[in-house]
Parts: sequence; structure tokens; C-alpha cells
Amino acid sequence: MTSRFPRTARVRARADFDRIFEQGRRQATPRLAVHWHANDTPARLGLAVSRKVDPHAVGRNRIKRALREVFRQHRADLAAGDYVVVARPAARAATREQLERHFLNLLRRHGALPVTPVPGTMPPAPDALASNEPDPNSP
Repeated sequence: MTSRFPRTARVRARADFDRIFEQGRRQATPRLAVHWHANDTPARLGLAVSRKVDPHAVGRNRIKRALREVFRQHRADLAAGDYVVVARPAARAATREQLERHFLNLLRRHGALPVTPVPGTMPPAPDALASNEPDPNSP
């Protein structure tokens, strides 16, 4: 899969948006809401940024550009399905980095994007060691 963002990777039809809103799962933060409808097609993105979010087109386009770029960069890692991101009024004051962080966190909460470990932290304990049962081999 290339790093381009072709038309086939976009949710464009009104019927698709309606289907995703009705049948998809939603996760939200104060700045963004992500609706995800899992299916067999490669990941596609739809954006909804209304005038309530920012009355100026340049502000709405800034938000859409930032979200599109994050999606483009992570599309190969995402679970198959259709995603619709709905910006909320608090997104207007968010920086590009904040929008990226919120979007990626929502994708991880959906389980659509694998969780990456934070460098410098300990790896998770294996199931046998994490249980509270005593080890039969220990004295």
C-alpha cells in the first residue's frame, strides 16, 4: 500500500456516511468523535467539519488537512473498515499535534490501531508471571 491518499480511500457518498453513523461504533473526546464501521474493504476516511466548529473555511480546511495527513500516514496499519471523523468546536483551538494525538488515541480505543509501547518502559509481564497463583517451582 502506498502512502498516497487516493479517492478510493475516501468516504464520499451520503449513503455511506449514514450507514457508518447508524451501524458503526463511536468513540469521542472533547475535540473529535470517530465512527468506525468494520468491513472487508481497506481503510477509508470521511470527514465532517461543520461551520459550528469554525465559521471560516480556512480553519475548517486546516483541521481536515491535519486529520487526512494522520490517516494517510497510518492507513496501512489500520483495521479494515470505514472511519468518519466528526470535529467538535474545541478542535478549532487545537494544534496539529493535538489533533493528531486525539485522533490516534481514538483509533487505539476502537482497537483499530495497534498500541505501540512507549520507549523506556518495561515490557508487559507474561500471563504466567502476572497471575497471583504461586509458582510451583519456587521454594
